[in-house]
Amino acid sequence: MTTRPLGAQISHMLKDRGVDTIFGIPGVHNQEMYRGIEEAGITHVLARHEQGAGFMADGYARATGKVGVAYVISGPGLCNIMTPMGQAYSDSVPMLVLSSVLDETEARRGQLHQMKDQEGAAAAVCDWSVTARTAQAAYALIDRALGELKVGRERPKHIAIPIQQLEADAPNAPPVHDSDLFRLPAPDEYAVTKIVRALRAARRPVFVLGGGARTGWTLYDKLVQHADAATFTTYAGRGIISDDNPLHFGSLLARPESAGIFAKADLVVAVGTELSEVDLWRSHLGHDCPMIRLDLDPSNLTSLHHEDDEAILGDAYKTLEAVHDHLKEAPTESDWTQKEVTDFRNRMRAQI
Repeated sequence: MTTRPLGAQISHMLKDRGVDTIFGIPGVHNQEMYRGIEEAGITHVLARHEQGAGFMADGYARATGKVGVAYVISGPGLCNIMTPMGQAYSDSVPMLVLSSVLDETEARRGQLHQMKDQEGAAAAVCDWSVTARTAQAAYALIDRALGELKVGRERPKHIAIPIQQLEADAPNAPPVHDSDLFRLPAPDEYAVTKIVRALRAARRPVFVLGGGARTGWTLYDKLVQHADAATFTTYAGRGIISDDNPLHFGSLLARPESAGIFAKADLVVAVGTELSEVDLWRSHLGHDCPMIRLDLDPSNLTSLHHEDDEAILGDAYKTLEAVHDHLKEAPTESDWTQKEVTDFRNRMRAQI
């Protein structure tokens, strides 16, 4: 057991839980958080502005699949990072923002970086924003945030820690527990069978892969090849399918002509995507066939277009890994041709 200021203990805790990089800017209000970074063996990336630190954490999370962690000061430091937090919320990017906060804001006025409601301000652009008023609360909330990001929709969380708590000595954080609470459930056999049968029956299946399919993206190239399926990705899903995949239409959903491609489909499998306004820039995907929606967030499964559409609540990777295991034993063939995909991509690139 080692006693350190809580600010330093937090860096050691994050290191024990797999965090190796932190983005941010040190200041008088969060300097205790910075004392532990080097000692814990974490790389720090310094930004000139907290907005830059937030977008770096966002990009790091998208590129690595890890949680993007940022340290910021109270008041303007948090306000500056709220823009990338809001973007990460919209795009389902795993981010954890840790900020300092004044110990009290009512009895004393005119304090440096004083805000009326720092917790509430951040809550407007992230999944949740809370204040940890003890060391034990800080440890529990960090574990809650990291655990939820493992099994739930990946959206930013914010934890504020009062300055006096950051400066006060605290014991080590609890050891890492590989809790069953934060294990994704096994894929539903009904869902797997439903998808496999639909793909085997289809002659023109199309996958739409969104940001919710980012985890374990190496699976999807193999899956769509065994299914002989055409693919689109949303902007948040770019990179999930290799550009050299012969039936990959790319991230061109927003081109109006993509509706014509979906009009030819006889099955759409939409994975980890809201099919939102900024994905399509039209009110409808363009299909007139059944769609299977697979998503971890039940709120994304309400916009079904046909009475025979299927909504499946579950983890994209685990479910489609099981689908892949079925298909690799007996791959299917479709009516899609590489030429129609290449012609479409060339036309769209010429227009752009």
